[in-house]
Order: sequence, then structure tokens, then C-alpha cells
Amino acid sequence: MGHHGWGGRPPASEAEARQRIIDATVRCIDRYGVTKTTLSDVAGELGVTRQTVYRHFGRLNEIIAEVAAQGAESFVDRMIAHLRGITDPAEAVVESMVFCVRTIPTEPRLSLLLQLGDTTAFGRGATTPDMIAYGAKMLQRFPVDWTTAGIGAPDLDGLAEIMMRLLTSLLQHPSEAPQDEARLRALLNRWLAPALSPTAAAVPAGA
Repeated sequence: MGHHGWGGRPPASEAEARQRIIDATVRCIDRYGVTKTTLSDVAGELGVTRQTVYRHFGRLNEIIAEVAAQGAESFVDRMIAHLRGITDPAEAVVESMVFCVRTIPTEPRLSLLLQLGDTTAFGRGATTPDMIAYGAKMLQRFPVDWTTAGIGAPDLDGLAEIMMRLLTSLLQHPSEAPQDEARLRALLNRWLAPALSPTAAAVPAGA
């Protein structure tokens, strides 16, 4: 680590350096807004050069993705609490989608991703293997017995992918999405929920 900048307190580890960059980015976003924050702003906030920041993050969007990721765990905990008592797979999935569409735009850290275009978790990045694996892991926390419902681990990957694709569309294009929660819930119940019925789960893919 360099001994200049960093407010006279160089980080003791890579993890500390990354966290301090993330924290500085949050301060800059609060001050300038996400679209006007630059890597130079973040470097200036820390008293280091841009090259120093580049040693830990390749670009600003990577830092902002980390900002959002740190807010994601508490968001998921709240969503799981919201689903408590819902044991039907279709009902749980539909209710989780409605919760996400309602809540994500109001979450300061998660809503940052909506302002950064399609390279993030709510754009083309939504269907990367890492994001799909994260989504499947989140589904495993639902208060649902997936195995009894005939939905195995590979199915959860597919379900996570289709949910992320739908959620991305609903969040990135709110003017084209159902504005009323009841209408959105009805739409999801009509077209998504039937795929989670025991009969549908028993039909092999491509059949």
C-alpha cells in the first residue's frame, strides 16, 4: 500500500482499501448524485490518485455495484420476513416480485443500479452466472419446500433467471409496467404462477 493520501492513514489491507473506496463513493454520491460522481471525485475524497483507486476497482460502476451489494443483504432479509407464512411456491414468487418492484426504487443503495444502465444487476448483468446463482440462493431462503413442490436445484437456477429478467424489465421501464400493485399481482398470477404448479414442474423442459 502507498503511504501518501488516504487522509494520512494508509489502509492496512486490500479489504480495508476497498471498503474505504466504497464509503468514499457513497459520500460522493450523496453530495453530487450518482450520474455526476466520477472516479476523480472518489479519488479526491480519499486524497489519493485515480491510479490508486484503479488498483482496487476497474471502473466506477464496479464500486457502485459493491455499494448496492452491501445494501442487498438487509433488503433480502426484509423480503424473506415479508414472505413469512407463505408456503405456496407460486404465491411466494409472485409476492416477492411485487415486493421488489415496490421497494427497490425506494432503497437508496439498490436504486443506484437503476440509474446506471444495463451493465448492472438490473440490466444485462442480471443474467450473469453469478447473479443467477445469487438469485437461486435467495430462493432457497423462501419459506417454501421446493422439493415437495417438485422443483429441484437446477429448476431454481432457471426460476431465478426468469425472475431477474422480468424484474429488470419492470424496474428499468416503469412507465410500461403495471402501475397498480393489484394489476401487477394479477398479471404475475396469470402468466408466472402457473409455471410453478406441481403439474408444470413435472413436465420436462422442451416437452
